[in-house]
Amino acid sequence: MSEERRLEVLRAIVQDYVRTSEPVGSKALLDRHQLGVSAATVRNDMAVLEEEGLISAPHTSAGRVPTDAGYRLFVDRLSAVKPLTRAERTAIERFLHGAVDLDDVVGRTTRLLSSLTQQVAVVQYPSLTRSTVRHVELVPVGGTRLMVVLIANTGRVEQRVVDVGRDLSHDEGAVGDLRARINAAAVSHPLTAVPTRLADVLDAVVEEDRVVAEAVAQALADVAAEDTEERVVLAGTANLARVGSDFPTSLSSVLDALEEHVVLLRLMGSMSALADEDRVAVSIGHENPYAPLRTTSVVATRYGVSGGLGVVGPTRMDYPQAMAAVRAVAHYVAEILDG
Repeated sequence: MSEERRLEVLRAIVQDYVRTSEPVGSKALLDRHQLGVSAATVRNDMAVLEEEGLISAPHTSAGRVPTDAGYRLFVDRLSAVKPLTRAERTAIERFLHGAVDLDDVVGRTTRLLSSLTQQVAVVQYPSLTRSTVRHVELVPVGGTRLMVVLIANTGRVEQRVVDVGRDLSHDEGAVGDLRARINAAAVSHPLTAVPTRLADVLDAVVEEDRVVAEAVAQALADVAAEDTEERVVLAGTANLARVGSDFPTSLSSVLDALEEHVVLLRLMGSMSALADEDRVAVSIGHENPYAPLRTTSVVATRYGVSGGLGVVGPTRMDYPQAMAAVRAVAHYVAEILDG
């Protein structure tokens, strides 16, 4: 019973500190929460929590604030992530369904997450190297040039213009036949397997179309080999300045770290690996592997098969709200891209 009561005291301290940013004292706890115990009991519980490293005194005042370990216990003991309201879910769905392409989806998602949570939103583009082929389109663009358009199951669209050494503007039959053969071999297969899958296509085309087929196959192989598609998009960095008191000496280093997209890609990759469609990963303070971000918390999850999204903010974060927003937005993004 005493352990459960102390957890209730910790929960109240976290909630009050997140809301007010002021150290929380025993009198404030009794005034704001129905704890059902005496002031002496609350003070004793706070003393035990401090001994266990779950709360600390930032200065000589009587108030206490949660530590990284305290936030961790609070997050781990959440019985369930509170669902968003119907109005919030409707707003998310309408906002995201207005997107016209993947870039628009990602841009809208970052702005939406930042607005919902008042944190820095981070969205990682779906990786082509872990995607499958939805469709390949071939479009003559004049002279001997042919545009090769790859559409992945994640919504990614890549295009290359290649010189095939032959004017195909008036040879729709050859283009249509090659398009059909390529799609039959590649659709629903991993992009990384496309070069191998197209080997049989090259063997089957007639000799006069072999050069064209080889140029298209090489363009698709080049897309599969590239890793430059690994990108992240940010929104809401100004939100950190709004809570600058949470970063008395580290705000500039946090902002610098957020500019390092390689760092963010690694962070999102490691976080989304811990999550699934129903689980949100939370990394708090010193749990973050990259030193400049150890005054922040990260809430992230996966969307689809290879994308990641989340928020970065101070450890004094409304974790239940952030977790609910991240999970809901990821669900809607996955629905849009899968559709």
